[in-house]
Amino acid sequence: MRAMILAAGRGERLRPLTDNVPKPLLRVEGKPLIVHHLEKLAQAGFREIVINLAHLGDIIRDTLGSGSAWNLNIHYSLESPQALDTGGGIEQALPLLGKAPFAVINADIFTQYPRTRLRAIKCDHAHLIMVPNPARNPHGDFALTCGRIDPDGEPRYTFSGISVYHPRFFTAKSAGCFSIVPMLISAAKTHKVTGELYRGDWHDIGTVQQLESFRVPRPGIN
Repeated sequence: MRAMILAAGRGERLRPLTDNVPKPLLRVEGKPLIVHHLEKLAQAGFREIVINLAHLGDIIRDTLGSGSAWNLNIHYSLESPQALDTGGGIEQALPLLGKAPFAVINADIFTQYPRTRLRAIKCDHAHLIMVPNPARNPHGDFALTCGRIDPDGEPRYTFSGISVYHPRFFTAKSAGCFSIVPMLISAAKTHKVTGELYRGDWHDIGTVQQLESFRVPRPGIN
């Protein structure tokens, strides 16, 4: 199984920090956010990693290189002149992701979700990891009913930014800039999107305040 890390975002809510440092390289608990992901993916047995790049992408590529430091092979998907959003970014990278289901992780989250679990997911279209709603998203994104994502049900949970997709999920889309959210809603209405709820450690590092909360060591986190 291959994995993709979405790292092309501008990080507007983290400005001015992201004016000169790409969001995935902001440091959390002593190392860049994206390095946490690379380490955990390598420990879970992943070897082929795709990273999409746009804003300050050269800095990310120069920092991570080939991935050999983590016993990984990193392939870069360059988005220019602007980022292609979640759906467009994945669609462009499909030639690098192979013909089997692949994992996708947002670079700007910090979580202890076990990456080994991703390798065991049976995915025909899309599978989302959901989490309890954080304060910033009290109404959630989707419901989870009998292992299926429901765009209209209750109770609702928040999409964690961790998912698995089968390449066929993107066969009807053409190249360009687009969000994956409308695709997920449409597919969920026909019961094609599965999911699971993760109640462990998960944080969205989307604002300066959220990043600063990690400056002080937190008990129970190595």
